[in-house]
Amino acid sequence: MNEPLQKALPGPAGFGWSRLSNSARREIGFWAVVAGMLFFMFHLHGNSQEVATCRHSLFLWLRSRWQGDYAYGMFLPLASLFALWRRRREIAAAPTGVDWRGAGVVAAALFLHWLGVLAQQPRISAAGLIFLLWGLPFLIYGYGVARWLLFPCGYLFLAIPLNFIDSMTAPLRIFATAVSAGILNGFGLEVQRVGSGLFSAAGNPFSFNVAPECSGLRSLLAMTALMGFYAWYSQKTLAKKWILFLGSIPVAVIANICRIILVVVAAAIWGQETAMGLWHDYSGYPIFLIGIATMLLLDRLLNMDYRTAWTRLKNHFLARASS
Repeated sequence: MNEPLQKALPGPAGFGWSRLSNSARREIGFWAVVAGMLFFMFHLHGNSQEVATCRHSLFLWLRSRWQGDYAYGMFLPLASLFALWRRRREIAAAPTGVDWRGAGVVAAALFLHWLGVLAQQPRISAAGLIFLLWGLPFLIYGYGVARWLLFPCGYLFLAIPLNFIDSMTAPLRIFATAVSAGILNGFGLEVQRVGSGLFSAAGNPFSFNVAPECSGLRSLLAMTALMGFYAWYSQKTLAKKWILFLGSIPVAVIANICRIILVVVAAAIWGQETAMGLWHDYSGYPIFLIGIATMLLLDRLLNMDYRTAWTRLKNHFLARASS
């Protein structure tokens, strides 16, 4: 066990600088210097794409992208820090020692940063920063510590804004529109689909086009970030964590289909002007709650004791049959 590392991590009793040993203080001082060097490196030479508005700072570039539908990105570093805090005891108790495999990670991270600046792609540079945050402890403390940093560091990749994928919304729009049309027609509300547009085939005239902003892609990104953290927090096995995390894709798609259906139903009942006004603008909030409810349902299904449930169900039917 690494004594300076253990003493540098505050426990339930709180943080007391005066109670730390000299070696623990040197440990904290060393990482403070490293953090400062990383900050200035990526602040002064981390962005070559939008120098006029963000100067050369990768952090200013990220802040400029964490707006609107991507505003959730600014909360992910805080969630990552919380995950790190939750694992502080495991980190302090992990065996330590220099692991030169970490040097390869550090070298690869610096190469990514250099490549991102050279190619004017701040996203690549941001990936290099994340690899550095993981590779430096890997090098200095070894994999025993680095394994506990995999999620806090890996989760930060979801904070890298992917605005360029807005052009890839067409398949999601077509799929969501086709499924919505099938469900609406199945419930007796006749609609016709033309591309990504839904048009009334009954007496209530309306037309509704699923625009790129309504494709569900951005809600998919936000739901992925939410369910990624919830999967890490709630699930005990790696398989269940990945199942719940990957479940964010169908959950986001289902939530977006529900939104399209409800907008069309509102247009059929109250008219298109009402549906495309207040309801359309604010329907994302209740739909996001539907997504959260679906996430909790999936979590319940993953953790259900199916053997006990089957036994109870079988006993219930046997008791009814005998009575």
